[in-house]
Amino acid sequence: ELLPNIARYSDDLCVLRSCHTDNPNHGPALLLMNNGTMTERVPSMGSWLSYGLGSENANLPSYVVLCPGRPVRFSILWSSAFLPAQHQGIYINHSNLDSKQLIPWLNNSRLGMQDQRRQLDLLQEMNAEHLAARGGADVALNGRIQAMETAYRMQSAATDAFDVNLEPEKVRDMYGRSHFSNGCLMARRLVERGVRVVQLYYGNGQPWDSHSNHDATTRRLAADIDRPIAALLGDLKQRGLLDDTLVVWGGEFGRTPVSENGNGRDHNPHGFCMFFAGGGTRGGTAYGESDDFGFKAAVDKMHVHDIHATMLHLLGMDHERLTYRYAGRDYRLTDVHGRVPQAIVA
Repeated sequence: ELLPNIARYSDDLCVLRSCHTDNPNHGPALLLMNNGTMTERVPSMGSWLSYGLGSENANLPSYVVLCPGRPVRFSILWSSAFLPAQHQGIYINHSNLDSKQLIPWLNNSRLGMQDQRRQLDLLQEMNAEHLAARGGADVALNGRIQAMETAYRMQSAATDAFDVNLEPEKVRDMYGRSHFSNGCLMARRLVERGVRVVQLYYGNGQPWDSHSNHDATTRRLAADIDRPIAALLGDLKQRGLLDDTLVVWGGEFGRTPVSENGNGRDHNPHGFCMFFAGGGTRGGTAYGESDDFGFKAAVDKMHVHDIHATMLHLLGMDHERLTYRYAGRDYRLTDVHGRVPQAIVA
């Protein structure tokens, strides 16, 4: 009842009702949900997806992170760590829709495009010689070379891709005008242009962290996300993009079914909901169950590693084979865990 617009797309949703994680604190739980481990300095989920899928548009990054404000402490959640640097999430603050402020230093005020190209060609030649002298194995330098090329091409492509004001008024009205609405619309524009992974955060901090005044807070926040998420699902579907675009909605854990401080809810890592839509999921499905109190996942439990394994499977990758060798061992997003429940695969 709090999400009436999203409810219109229930036949497209696969609701996971038995998710669970390992830690009740925001920091470790965010790391596990975004990076597959509570250990820092490992690649993020988005970087693994970018690495596995490659790029469809050489003029834009393959992995974009939309998050309002300046969340420096969250940047580890979209880090490429030891994966090639071009798979790092490109952080965009979509609070301000002015393209010059949205992407800092997008335009060169001193050099035109032709002079920039000559300058970059010289720099790339020098970098290539430096790389060849070291056997071509410097991952960081390789990533920098590719990042410079992408940054050069973004000067023309990004202004268009990130400008939601280019959309017709009826589309803007369908999504709404909040920062989250703009993020959802921006996500559709980026996916449409071949960006492989778009990660959209709601707020900067923990706006859903309802330790007090839970009912009023949840009603307000649910109303704020309902319209733009429904618009995104409908827009992707209408454009024929939902079949091969996987939409994943959720957080790092849930809330307890018992009160805290009288009218609040505490962190609950033992049982919570997420949903998948599109991307080969079986729509109109509710998978798994909690116990009778809604406290712990009980039937067909889905750990975070299972969620990641299923996402990779739906996007055409085997989570056990998508590996990267580093420091003498093969790493993967799901570590040594993960299963794919076929009941939610169309």
